[in-house]
Amino acid sequence: MAIFLTADSKVIVQGMTGSEGSKHTTRMLAAGTTIVGGVNPRKAGTSVEYPRGDGSGLTVAIPVFGTVRDAVEATRADVSVIFVPPAFTKDAVIEAVDAGVPLI
Repeated sequence: MAIFLTADSKVIVQGMTGSEGSKHTTRMLAAGTTIVGGVNPRKAGTSVEYPRGDGSGLTVAIPVFGTVRDAVEATRADVSVIFVPPAFTKDAVIEAVDAGVPLI
């Protein structure tokens, strides 16, 4: 059995600033996932504050990039999780593949 997601995985979230992406980003952080960035072309250059997930009450600012390629180049992410509307799913997957993300 292969294990694709490890404690060393660096995750980006395509659609992180949307309602589902935001909800699941919070849950993943609480579970200990290393989220290094989000992708939303309209919110590129901003960051989003999320609870750290360690119960400290502190937050972490996660940067938002305009493209998956920008996110991968800046963070060396090796995993992308996609939370976009169904009509945009195919394009989001293709963008991640084109950016060289090995696990989507």
